[in-house]
Amino acid sequence: MERIIIIQSTVKWTKERSSPESKDKMLLADSWIHSSSVYFVHLLSYGGVSETPGITGDSMEIDGDPFHHSDANPKILEADVELSRHRISVFLSTHTAYELLPESGKVVALDVSLPVKQAFHILYEQGISVAPLWDHSVGRFVGILSPLDFILILRELGNHGSDLTEEELETHAISAWKEGKLQLTRKFDANGPLNPRRLIEAGPHDSLKDVTLKLLQNKVATIPIISQDGSVPQLLHLASLTGVLKCICRHFKHSPASLPILQQPICSIPLGTWVPKIGESNGRPFAMLRANASLSDALSLLVQAEVSAVPIVDDNDSLLDIYCRSDITALAKDRAYAQIHLNELSIHQALQLTQEASASYGFFNGQRCHMCLGSDPLHKVMDRLAIPGVRRLVIVEAGSKRVEGIISLTDLFRFLLG
Repeated sequence: MERIIIIQSTVKWTKERSSPESKDKMLLADSWIHSSSVYFVHLLSYGGVSETPGITGDSMEIDGDPFHHSDANPKILEADVELSRHRISVFLSTHTAYELLPESGKVVALDVSLPVKQAFHILYEQGISVAPLWDHSVGRFVGILSPLDFILILRELGNHGSDLTEEELETHAISAWKEGKLQLTRKFDANGPLNPRRLIEAGPHDSLKDVTLKLLQNKVATIPIISQDGSVPQLLHLASLTGVLKCICRHFKHSPASLPILQQPICSIPLGTWVPKIGESNGRPFAMLRANASLSDALSLLVQAEVSAVPIVDDNDSLLDIYCRSDITALAKDRAYAQIHLNELSIHQALQLTQEASASYGFFNGQRCHMCLGSDPLHKVMDRLAIPGVRRLVIVEAGSKRVEGIISLTDLFRFLLG
């Protein structure tokens, strides 16, 4: 009987901070292998009147300060922007990915021979959304398994002309899916890649700026930090923009005046995607969904619009919740994906499944949707986005929670780096 290999590395280390030279003293131990059709308009609305009992916005909050809205938008000085960008760039260029490593931690990777179905169960049970892929035959990490893979698989399973069946998913290896994904991409895009995408990775001594640019330029949410010092590549950490932003906030915490733009309200900064006002044109499309839209609609939007999340609103465009790519892994619980039809399950029902699944494993902390106001200063937005798990803030109107825009980590870094 063929053995299923799951690579699970627990990496423990200590970091001595007494001198710059001590950064090279990274002690690693205890690593092991265990066997075992979308509308691009300012509002996307499907269906009729949305009656959505149970989605009340209780899992959302706008932190601390009382609602305050100011119509006065202070003029932002170009010199302040350039000075702030320069100082952030210098910081990122002179610090390394080593600073992203936690004091201790566990990183999980999956072997490409693992069945896809089991792989997504592992992601769900571990409470993680992505995992690097290890190919034992070549002795290196070769890719990433992400929620987008699961979304594409579910859409393919729901396609009556598909060659992939739910039974095949039981034995379909990750490596076979990745090849099938490449063929699927070429079917819809004749100019698509002919070969699998090369793994985007970084080393512990790469600069934070290099790590950030790799994340932005390749449009990925995470990249593995891999040490090549030994005979076998060592997976140390999964780097994300959240970690880089946390480093920036920590470094400038006691000298905020050195970044003049931190006090600027976000409504005065070219940052994020905003709902266009009547008569205005918007270079970037903005989309929202009603809670009675189907999960199929949401997944199509996530894939075709190349966004990672979609705000869910009521008939007054007030924020109810948000549906993210990573929410799809909740369907791995009890093989829920095999018992539903994507075009019959509403977003409201899908979000209920997500919350129930997360609560059963202790992942749900009561807050899913994070908001801010257009009048909030940039430093407050940066502090909130530096919190692990917060990848975006929905900009809302004071009081009504009417959606005005959205700011993602990617938006923030593209602005900060110019």
